[in-house]
Amino acid sequence: MDFDLVIRGGTVATASDTFAADVGVSGGVVTAIARGLPDGRTTLDATDRLVLPGAIESHCHIEQESATGAMTSDDYESGSISALFGGNTSFIPFAAQHRGQSVRGTLETYHERARKSVIDYSFHLIVSDPTEQVLAEELPEAFEGGITSFKVFLTYDKLIVSDEALLDILVTARKHGALTMTHAENNALIKWMVSRLVAGGYTAPKFHAVSHPGAAEAEAISRATRLANFVGAPLLIVHVSTDEGANIVADARRSGHPIFGETCPQYLFLTRDDLDRPDGAKYCCSPPLRDEALQRDLWRHLQAGSLMLWSSDHAPYRYDETGKLSAGPNPPFNKIANGMPGIELRAPLLMSEGVLKGRITLNQFVALTATNAAKLFGIHPQKGTIAVGSDADVAIWNPSETRTVTQAGMHDAMDYTPFEGMSLTGWPETVICRGEVAMAGGVLHRKPGDGAFMKRAPFDFTGYSPSTPPELDPATAFGASLL
Repeated sequence: MDFDLVIRGGTVATASDTFAADVGVSGGVVTAIARGLPDGRTTLDATDRLVLPGAIESHCHIEQESATGAMTSDDYESGSISALFGGNTSFIPFAAQHRGQSVRGTLETYHERARKSVIDYSFHLIVSDPTEQVLAEELPEAFEGGITSFKVFLTYDKLIVSDEALLDILVTARKHGALTMTHAENNALIKWMVSRLVAGGYTAPKFHAVSHPGAAEAEAISRATRLANFVGAPLLIVHVSTDEGANIVADARRSGHPIFGETCPQYLFLTRDDLDRPDGAKYCCSPPLRDEALQRDLWRHLQAGSLMLWSSDHAPYRYDETGKLSAGPNPPFNKIANGMPGIELRAPLLMSEGVLKGRITLNQFVALTATNAAKLFGIHPQKGTIAVGSDADVAIWNPSETRTVTQAGMHDAMDYTPFEGMSLTGWPETVICRGEVAMAGGVLHRKPGDGAFMKRAPFDFTGYSPSTPPELDPATAFGASLL
């Protein structure tokens, strides 16, 4: 067999297995996995290297306006390049529908923006205005176009949806095979805390952590989970930041419900003490940073599998008047743009502090950074694994390379990294996208527009049997058909 590319002599790992093998690639897909493959037109020596599926960043905000109109600093060119240098071969940013906007117009805008991407991409659709037309026509159209995940907010006045609207979205998503994602915090509790803190003069960035108590997350996760279970719809809780919230997800999963949880590097490597620094505004994100005890809890949940996704929640706002300091040089915590960068460091952080420090296995790393996202979001086995017939999206990692994190070493459009000064071991040296070397030795080999849109499949309900409560079963609801 003639190969376009052969990756020779490396240790291949998937979400389930680790083995020594060569990987042969033809026509952009993996066509052979064996020892002793002949040379290809291009042959890469992966001796003493890890050959892993290209990571999939499934939670990031790229060229996206916030509800207040602020634009993130990364567009699809800089954001995708930064993702690529972090070992990602595809990503799924958000396409945000704001109040008064149509879903059709929103997706047209984001398709145009994404034409600059150097890696493959799709979108999660943020739904903030679920009108009758949106629910009956535009969400089904988005689904037919391969957008099979929707996100809703249970907080933020300009994005929040009511419980009734959430139920409508969940039912629409279930009907069409889409996965609903939610930012779960209790809006009323947060507003109650904010008003009292501001009234008392407690406005420094550190009070952002106080304003978003863990109880706000736990209540909203519990409520959203109960509503999703009631209508038998799958649900992903994003950026889980509390032990109680992760336990609610784990309990739902043990009960057989298709409920999933995600967490992010900032909750494992930063704490609320960072908000008390002179530049504490850099560390404002929601849910907020918490404490070291919580970090230990979240590692335990990653190890146990109750949290299935490891995502960056890359929300890049510069530390200047265009971003974090838009309300002035010393803004009150409730006027600081929420979010931090991290798309390039998501996988290296987990490799260094998870795999190489013995907290998780290499196979868990692959699952958390690639395979689970591919399965949940309808692109497996095309993406997220190394298997014959899969896209040749591969990252070759040097598990011995140690670097000190600096903003100068990042490839985003930011002016800071919250992980500045950390020493990390294990970095992607070469990244291959659909059989072509996209990055090698710190040199970019792709250009804007080389990425392609990924039309995604429906959510796979295999292994789940959502029950129908008697109130929604026509046989026990006096013939009423409500779903």
